[in-house]
Amino acid sequence: MAAITSSSSHVTGFINGPMFFLKLALMLLLLLQLQPKITSTAQAAGVQLLPENEVKALREIGRKLNKKDWNFSDPCNNVPTVETPHTDQYNNTVVCNCSFPANRCHIHGIFLMGQDLDGVLPPSLSKLPYLRQVNLGKNILSGSIPPEWVSMKLEFLVLSVNNLSGPIPAYLGNITSLRALGLESNLFSGSVPPEFGNLVNLETLFLNANNLTGGLPVTFSNLTKLRTLRISSNNFNGKIPDFFHKFKLLQALRISDLNSGISEFPDIKNMKGLEKLILRSCNIRGRIPEYIANLTNLEILDLSFNRLEGTIPNFGDVFGLTKIYLTSNKLTGLTPEWMIKERDNRYQIDLSYNNFSKNSLQPPTCRDSLNLYRSFSIQNKSILSECLNPCSKDKYSLHINCGGKQIIIGNIKYEGDEDAGAPAELFYNNSASWGFSNTGHFWDISSGRYQYITTNVSILRMNNSELYTTARLSPLSLTYFARCLANGNYTVKLHFAEIVFRDNISYYSVGRRMFDVYIQGKLELKDFNIEEEAHGVDKEVIVKRKAVVNDKTLEIRFQWTGKGTTGAPVRGIYGSLISAISVEADFKRPAESKGKIYIVVGVALAFCLVAFITLSILWWRGCFGGRESREQVLRGLDLKTGVFTFKQIKAATNNFDSGNKLGEGGFGSVYKGVLLDGTCIAVKYLSARSKQGNREFLNELGMISALEHPNLVKLHGCCVEGKQLVLVYEYMDNNSLAHSLFGQEEGGQLKLDWPTRQKICVGIAKGLTFLHEESALKIVHRDIKASNILLDRDLNPKISDFGLAKLDEEENTHITTRVAGTIGYMAPEYALWGYLTDKADVYSFGVVALELVTGKSNMKFHPSENYVCLLDWALVSQQKGNLMELVDPRFGSEFNKEEAIRMIKIALLCHNPSPALRPTMSTVVRMLEGRTPVHELIMDPSIYGDKLRFEALRNQFNSFTTESTSEF
Repeated sequence: MAAITSSSSHVTGFINGPMFFLKLALMLLLLLQLQPKITSTAQAAGVQLLPENEVKALREIGRKLNKKDWNFSDPCNNVPTVETPHTDQYNNTVVCNCSFPANRCHIHGIFLMGQDLDGVLPPSLSKLPYLRQVNLGKNILSGSIPPEWVSMKLEFLVLSVNNLSGPIPAYLGNITSLRALGLESNLFSGSVPPEFGNLVNLETLFLNANNLTGGLPVTFSNLTKLRTLRISSNNFNGKIPDFFHKFKLLQALRISDLNSGISEFPDIKNMKGLEKLILRSCNIRGRIPEYIANLTNLEILDLSFNRLEGTIPNFGDVFGLTKIYLTSNKLTGLTPEWMIKERDNRYQIDLSYNNFSKNSLQPPTCRDSLNLYRSFSIQNKSILSECLNPCSKDKYSLHINCGGKQIIIGNIKYEGDEDAGAPAELFYNNSASWGFSNTGHFWDISSGRYQYITTNVSILRMNNSELYTTARLSPLSLTYFARCLANGNYTVKLHFAEIVFRDNISYYSVGRRMFDVYIQGKLELKDFNIEEEAHGVDKEVIVKRKAVVNDKTLEIRFQWTGKGTTGAPVRGIYGSLISAISVEADFKRPAESKGKIYIVVGVALAFCLVAFITLSILWWRGCFGGRESREQVLRGLDLKTGVFTFKQIKAATNNFDSGNKLGEGGFGSVYKGVLLDGTCIAVKYLSARSKQGNREFLNELGMISALEHPNLVKLHGCCVEGKQLVLVYEYMDNNSLAHSLFGQEEGGQLKLDWPTRQKICVGIAKGLTFLHEESALKIVHRDIKASNILLDRDLNPKISDFGLAKLDEEENTHITTRVAGTIGYMAPEYALWGYLTDKADVYSFGVVALELVTGKSNMKFHPSENYVCLLDWALVSQQKGNLMELVDPRFGSEFNKEEAIRMIKIALLCHNPSPALRPTMSTVVRMLEGRTPVHELIMDPSIYGDKLRFEALRNQFNSFTTESTSEF
């Protein structure tokens, strides 16, 4: 049962933590102290203090919130004399105001923090006419904000750290009594309502860590009482607004990650009380204003990742300014004397990644709290040469246990990395020739609680769990550098595991972590989410990439770009996270003497020549009808798969029993099999009659054996004996998407509800993103369709059938021999002109997305002569303004309308006649997940509605295409 009190002490943690909201909490405390407290005489007499209508309202509120321990009859009676203890994480309190005549009481505040409430926001809050303060933060509430709340006279409303979604309702702007509004760390999307300009009494506004887009409306200029504004960690675009000069009372301003438009430095010289200023990644150009030195209350200044130029003004006289981050700009001139002189450890200054000049008279600045990593225009005279020992010999590998002690796994020693970390630090391990540059502090926690190393909070059960028990965190930018490496090609493995967030039913699961990863300055991972990629917490995911070292140095940078949450489950939990790094040369270590080197090189070249000639002969004879076995060729290939005997395959499938047959394809049949160890497999038995059998077999084997992703089907191995060609895959319990989706029309067993279809669509998009953008081999699948999407036991999608896949060669986009694919899924530029890019897969994906929404097969959809295909129907429906008619009627009302419309619009974007204007698959993923807005594309249905042209196109397809229809 909730604790009931008239005291104000419970308000101190009303959003997210004592230090984070100290000033706001004090303001709340003052407000509540002005409220009369409950009298004790009426309580002692057992009189009904609270009106019955408010008692009923509280019960309704409890039901909506799914708060099962609210069973009282009168919360203002029998108030405990000792208040129920609580922390800044948890609060379970109802506050009564009993200053009314006849000892009557009314509900004044509801504080239910950290209660893991999984219901929805209750409209019945509006039935409490005297309610002024509400804090429902740190729960797992979903849905949107009820319109009934408009009638309330709330002064403090906190809904932070929940799963609330949809647009922020404009009617919140009608609650003009609001003084503090906290909506951070939710899933709100869309733009900020202009009606917020009506909240003229607002002093604190937190909109950070959502999926908001657009920019701040000009009506915000009316909010002249604002003291704290946080809008970072969203998807805002455009320029910084020019009305900030009106916010003279502002004490904390945080804007970050504006993705478009170059901005001038905002006019903030009138904000004399400003204490914290963050304008990070806002595309600000020009010079840093001199008047910053006049903001004498300033404590933290973060202007990192902009385009600032010129020299740095003298802020040395601003006594309280102890944290300065000017990372990654274009600043020039000498490093200011007032910055590089020795200071106490309160000062943290980061000037890394700039273009300063080095003064030979300046002393070396190799100290903690001042980071000058790559801050000079001539890098060979940079801080590295002064702080690090010269290289004595070349190295060919490096292994780091990030944030942990030295450990040995197998025959590999992982260097320890136990430095505590700091907001502006260049750490170097001279003996092992590596180090790291760290930038940024965790906002809103006390300096003594900086945690740049985290440890697991539960038992880890993955292989080599010692690597994942610790990890290094960084709130902004973290660069590991390996020195003294021999020039050449290297394989880099990055080991990740999410050991902080949880996936249980609690507000600990609300946290979202996303960051970017660069290797040698190249963006390799965009918006990387460990939990998503590993399919859960406490699970490892290893990312492998290739890198070239040409100056003895390898750099791996992790950058938090303001996406995800910053206060869930607790304040300061965000930023990049890395568990371990492995670097290995792709070439052999050279011999000690030149004579040996020459011998080795000569022998290697001779061996390669002989091997090339031998493999060429075997290929010709083995694969094109000669007496030599194709198994000889197979043994010469470097495959990451197993090799099965034909006897094993026959035993597993009960001699290819027809009862085990799963489907029939253009290149053979697919059977279910069971190995001796009980593993279920899917056996693709390529037909000897197939003219393309050899080519398709080797193509699929070569492609998929090199790929590994949760949304790609896994190849267990193959069998080549005589003329027998067999591919062995993981078994998919739920067959193909076509079987599960369209089989319902014929009495199929599966019912794919909307959340499942949404999940399938996102999974397909992620698989294609990997093929197009993330894999070391950039691949165009060429045959994306519902029958090539397989579903596992949990209905997770996996792309299959790579027999037609091709490497994406930007310089060779025209197919001059054979256009291959499936009618109804092929992009027009590919089918008609043989122009092939990854945008052909994007087009095919759009067809599958329409099939998911409608539940209808594009191949079988011919409702009338008015429509040629699903796309034609969608375009007509779009012009009529009735996209909802496309939605599968089997859903009834049980589906997310917003997601369905979004998926249709994305599918139409994927069908743009111009391949260059189709989105990339990574953009599609972000749009499907609501992280990027969808721009509606209006096309003329007539471009698809000409029946004669369609038939001509169909005939042309039939003349030179091969249709693959295999299913598992």
